[in-house]
Amino acid sequence: MKIYNSLTRRKEEFVPLEAGKVKMYACGITVSGEAHIGHAFQAILYDIFRKFLEKQGFEVTYARNYTDVDDKIIARSKETGVPADEYAKRMIAKIDASMARAEVGEPTLWLKATQNIGNIISFVGELIDRGHAYPAACGDVYFDVDTFPAYGQLSGRDKEDMLDGVRVENDGEKRHPYDFALWKAAKEGEICWDSPWGKGRPGWHIECSAMIRAAFGEQIDIHGGGRDLIFPHHENEIAQSEALTGKPFVKYWMHNGLIKVNGQKMSKSLGNSLLLDDLMDKFSPDALKFALLSSNYRGDVNVTDELFPSAEAHVARFYAVIQRTEALFPDEHGGEEEIDKKFDAAMSDDFNTALALADLFGYFKEASRLADAGDARARRITNQVQKTYSLLGLFCRTPAEYAGRYAKREEVPADVLAVAEERKAARARKDWAKSDELRERLKAMGYAVKDGKEGYTLTKL
Repeated sequence: MKIYNSLTRRKEEFVPLEAGKVKMYACGITVSGEAHIGHAFQAILYDIFRKFLEKQGFEVTYARNYTDVDDKIIARSKETGVPADEYAKRMIAKIDASMARAEVGEPTLWLKATQNIGNIISFVGELIDRGHAYPAACGDVYFDVDTFPAYGQLSGRDKEDMLDGVRVENDGEKRHPYDFALWKAAKEGEICWDSPWGKGRPGWHIECSAMIRAAFGEQIDIHGGGRDLIFPHHENEIAQSEALTGKPFVKYWMHNGLIKVNGQKMSKSLGNSLLLDDLMDKFSPDALKFALLSSNYRGDVNVTDELFPSAEAHVARFYAVIQRTEALFPDEHGGEEEIDKKFDAAMSDDFNTALALADLFGYFKEASRLADAGDARARRITNQVQKTYSLLGLFCRTPAEYAGRYAKREEVPADVLAVAEERKAARARKDWAKSDELRERLKAMGYAVKDGKEGYTLTKL
């Protein structure tokens, strides 16, 4: 199988450091607020990557972290009057519950910054001893970027543009403005720990390096995270880890795209953050995953008003076909191995979930055709789809369970959607006469259809 490596900027054959075993780490959530759709996107992806690697026969140890002490958490602690450690614990419990609603699998290891303070202090001390870091008079400790010539290899940045996106603070204490904090001196009233440099707390970047070293050793196979972490976070991880060990830190760097809302970057400042719980109140876990996985993981996901309702409608139709084949052929328990082979081929090419999901439309169309003809192969197709695509978190419940909990949320009737899909296929083959005929049929059924770059939308007349 092949994985796109952000470090080399190309797809590479996946060969782990140790035959048959994979050490994998993904940056988790800074627990200053509730889980949003971006958090879920990343967590869903790396959970799936782990599961597919296991399907290929690898023994995977998969770790995720919670950043449970940082500037944002301290700020929220001051706003709420809740001690920072207690605030972090409460938020972790809420985030865990949200992720469980989205049916995101648990990692092998959960790592937390506050449980690794000793490891972090030791790491910083060793960097100082090796001449790669220096304590400042204020009690901070900084990494000396000039001592690591390979700095910038992941992001492709040079020193002239390193300060773009980097906080400039305590410049008078730094040797160079682009040096970054490994340890931060405590301010009055802040959560802190004793260290050789005085009371303080970890810098953000050092947490991951120290936790990875403690959990896995000096090298890992896969390190993942959002594309927004490439610089400075992951660049800094490479610098401090490789400066300490002299070995390549990560063999394969993976980065997923970001969430956009109607074309704009999702951010708290723009007021367009989509909380995960709000989405789970409206849509099924199947619809959430179908929507997020329908494009390449390295690209951005644009959340439009139609994205999740459309995904739910597709999922509802798929479950309806499954339910029909089960009713028609209750004694057929076989599968179609070719479906599993095509799935594995798609996923082996840099986890191409988009291609794997695109195949579903053909499978369910064929299952419907065979069901109409009274052919039991229809059930074998849906059996295999359920078995294979459960790895993506799809079709993990019975059709009755789905219908009871989620199908009622589909506002557009299935027969209307079927005509709309037929019209979409007619447009794809440039059969404009058929397209117009089907538009009129939709109108007679009480729906107007509008075409756009993202597909079509249906509006009740």
